[in-house]
Amino acid sequence: MSVMVESAPACDEMSGECCFEHWRMWGCRWAADMASDDVSTFTAQSIRHELGPVTFGWTSCPPIRARRTERMIRHSDEGLYHLTMLTAGEAQVGLHATGRVEAVGAWDLVLTSSSHAYETRFLSQPDADTGPGQPRVEGVGIDLPVSLVPIPTDRVHGLLGRKLSGRDGAGALLAQFMIGLSRQADALRPGEASRLGLVTADLLSAVIARELDAGDALTPEARQLVLVESIRTYIRSRLQDPDLSPPVIAAAHNLSLSHLHSLFTRHSQGETVAAFIRGQRLKKAYRDLADPALHALPIQAIAARCGMPRASDFARAFKSAHGLAPREHRNRSLLAAAAR
Repeated sequence: MSVMVESAPACDEMSGECCFEHWRMWGCRWAADMASDDVSTFTAQSIRHELGPVTFGWTSCPPIRARRTERMIRHSDEGLYHLTMLTAGEAQVGLHATGRVEAVGAWDLVLTSSSHAYETRFLSQPDADTGPGQPRVEGVGIDLPVSLVPIPTDRVHGLLGRKLSGRDGAGALLAQFMIGLSRQADALRPGEASRLGLVTADLLSAVIARELDAGDALTPEARQLVLVESIRTYIRSRLQDPDLSPPVIAAAHNLSLSHLHSLFTRHSQGETVAAFIRGQRLKKAYRDLADPALHALPIQAIAARCGMPRASDFARAFKSAHGLAPREHRNRSLLAAAAR
């Protein structure tokens, strides 16, 4: 992997207390101190990726408390915004300046600042996937310089500690983008990582601008990137439609066909709209064919679900993209799943 990444200590060979202290000291470098009600069985995982000026991270841990104090701010203020989105569990976020406590859950976005004291309690309920008595909280987050958000800080401060929706509008685009980063960050090249870091900053700026009705503060580049992400989301949600095409997409977004092509390729490293549709369909087919829950669904039905109803065209395209026939991929995947 060529992109800079840092992992928290795995704690595999440590006791709970040693694991917690090791992980707490690692986490303190990211501007907040942490505490746990039960360090005796503490286990946690955390990974951070450097995306140019933006840091992206994923964390899984037991319920904890994180706080940033006035003393910590006086000692060191990096001038950062931090955005958190839980994918499991819930949190209570309190800003010292206002005394307000906000409850946030999965798919809510919450913004804090290295210049403002806060305390967050991360809570979780036992989950079937983690076993009885092993409650976990999981989430993704980004740190980025305040200077990357083209909206005055005094206006942004009103959003700190507040729950922002990750289910609609620009918030949904940012939420899905962060989930995508958590799955693909390991495979990014340095140039890609830097570009995606700036895309992340622009999407966050769009979320803030929407909340503050400050769209005029966004740069033209940020507006274009938000539009392209909206187009990608539109495509992914309609892959099953065999009639999905650049003209249909252009009409849905009130764009001329030439503008769509120019905009998309400029912000996709030269990839065309048609190539993106085809690639997304073949990726979905690859995932669906490997899913044991869909093993009884005929391959032709899988292809149709991905918007490729012609069996011969699908088989040829799949083998060209993935190096093996659809049936061979399905058989290998199901055997591997059975072995696990």
